[in-house]
Amino acid sequence: MKPCEKLLIENKAWAAEKIIQEPDFFKELAEDQTPDFLWIGCSDSRVPAEIIVNAQPGEIFVHRNIANQMIATDFNSQSVLQYAVDVLKVRHVIVCGHYDCGGIKAALARQRSDLTLVNKWLIHIKDIYRLHQAEIEHLETQSERVNRLVELNIIEQVQRLSHTAIIQNAWKREQRPVIHGWVYGLNDGVINQLITLPPGTQINSIYQFADPPSE
Repeated sequence: MKPCEKLLIENKAWAAEKIIQEPDFFKELAEDQTPDFLWIGCSDSRVPAEIIVNAQPGEIFVHRNIANQMIATDFNSQSVLQYAVDVLKVRHVIVCGHYDCGGIKAALARQRSDLTLVNKWLIHIKDIYRLHQAEIEHLETQSERVNRLVELNIIEQVQRLSHTAIIQNAWKREQRPVIHGWVYGLNDGVINQLITLPPGTQINSIYQFADPPSE
């Protein structure tokens, strides 16, 4: 059996079992989505968002990329953020990274000449490392350095979210969403919270959006 054929068979079995358990499940699910959460996670196959928090389809709006980044010039992640906040009206935005992250490991190494696009993506994490280099290099082992940069990257992505007009406008208009920074442990499956920014959190004035002058 080919790998993709196995996935299709498993899909049919899952759908059939779901209908037995909840006959109206797909009918109700197809009507609309009203998730409370936007999940910004890593693309790592070992960290599936819904599974690790035991969520059901329809509960979490998910965006994943290498090392769970929110880059201002990335229209993909920014459009997901805007849709989740302004259309779906999510109440929480969660940035969830994980320890022993391959993207973080790559960012701590020299750039590979054969991975030009990956290099461009990881350069933002290298910038975070540069800003915290003394702290990171003070740690004894490479594993400790990787995992500390994992944490610092999550915290930085949460801060970057607060720097967007999307979040600042939603905070001002509707007092939502709360932004969370979480880290997942591959070794034990447990999520720990690193940072929380509720609506109205004071951010550096250089990142604040000013109202346009009145005519």
